[in-house]
Amino acid sequence: MAVQRIVIENCAIATVDAGDTEYASGHIVVADNRIESVGAGKAPENLENVVRRIDGTGHLATPGLVNTHHHFYQWITRGLATDHNLFNWLVALYPTWARIDEQMAYSAAQGSLAMMARGGVTTAMDHHYVFPKGSGDLSGAIIRAARETGVRFTLARGSMDRSEKDGGLPPDFAVETLDGALAATDATVDEHHDASFDAMTQVAVAPCSPFSVSTELMKQGAELARRKGVRLHTHGSETVEEEQFCKELFGMGPTDYFESTGWLGEDVWMAHCVHMNDSDIAAFARTKTGVAHCPSSNARLAAGIARVPDMLAAGVPVGLGVDGTASNESGELHTELRNALLINRLGAHREAALNARQALRLGTFGGAQVLGRASQIGSLEAGKLADLVLWNLDTLAHASIADPVTALVFGAAAPVSLSLVNGKPVVEDSRLLNVDEDAIARSTRAEAQRLARIAAQA
Repeated sequence: MAVQRIVIENCAIATVDAGDTEYASGHIVVADNRIESVGAGKAPENLENVVRRIDGTGHLATPGLVNTHHHFYQWITRGLATDHNLFNWLVALYPTWARIDEQMAYSAAQGSLAMMARGGVTTAMDHHYVFPKGSGDLSGAIIRAARETGVRFTLARGSMDRSEKDGGLPPDFAVETLDGALAATDATVDEHHDASFDAMTQVAVAPCSPFSVSTELMKQGAELARRKGVRLHTHGSETVEEEQFCKELFGMGPTDYFESTGWLGEDVWMAHCVHMNDSDIAAFARTKTGVAHCPSSNARLAAGIARVPDMLAAGVPVGLGVDGTASNESGELHTELRNALLINRLGAHREAALNARQALRLGTFGGAQVLGRASQIGSLEAGKLADLVLWNLDTLAHASIADPVTALVFGAAAPVSLSLVNGKPVVEDSRLLNVDEDAIARSTRAEAQRLARIAAQA
């Protein structure tokens, strides 16, 4: 079958390539699922099999946003425990979360994915670690929702085996056994992970956190991931309380603990990493361990300000994460571009902390690095997969901002006129093409109410 091309012209372009190449008015040619060319001015003449031409006047084209940390199931517990710190928030919500089932997980995933996709996310991830007994195929339900939405997806198959009786935070009925968690994770990788260049679904091994997982699960989880050739993900250094917990339980801080269990390396990324000292950052830089920076969630739970400028200066790969929507109720990643920039300017580096282009890089190429897909996505370059977003800046909200990247990052959330994933439209004129937003809203509302009733009766 002949190659089919989509041509986008007359738009500003931020490629986010190694040289941060930008065009005030340029073109992008997509051939099937790959970017064929990017450049200034009009597209080459006499292109064959052009099935669509798009006039991008008034728009900015960027790589699609890459989300590096999320908990989809939390969509149906938004707006609860709004004045809690992390540990108290977890204690308050674990008993409810531990009663989710397959339909709830599917509906919540639909809501989480829809919100991200309509805001420019082309690659999503979900760290799902709550698997109540008899709850059904939760991993399959989440992956099905991502496939239906049309986004590229990484499922971080989580697990917990350290409950309250072992000194952890989750209730006893909310955790798996060591052997059960490892076997289920192994099976999930075998069933769903695709290692190909243009894979739409990948799987990572993801025990939840030091305070909900045994040391043995951490060690054997790392061994499993490396045996299978997949990536590793967990929460790390999120709060002061976590650091104290690790010192009391393991006799060392989180980073040293992670290193002792095989959890530092270029195939690993950690969520949050708020409380990192100089030696911690140096260890992450030395091992190329990645970080998912979640500024809104960190603020919502009063966790603190991550040292992102210092991490970047040291060479640590850093991407952006929404985090679960029970700690970031908006559920959107494009707002995290702005929040990452603003919140980091409250830290030690002040106005020099991050600029607009660094923030955009965090949300695109940085995320691709963290997920191990920087050769495939994260920048607009010939040969890469055609995951891109056309942002409408020809609006009242952005009318007087001359620089398009500044308008996107500093300004109000820009409407998405077009989002391509693997060369296929997923969003047009701010509406999802593959799923019904209104039906998802009704479904997630109903499942949230059902979960609340079940939790109240328990």
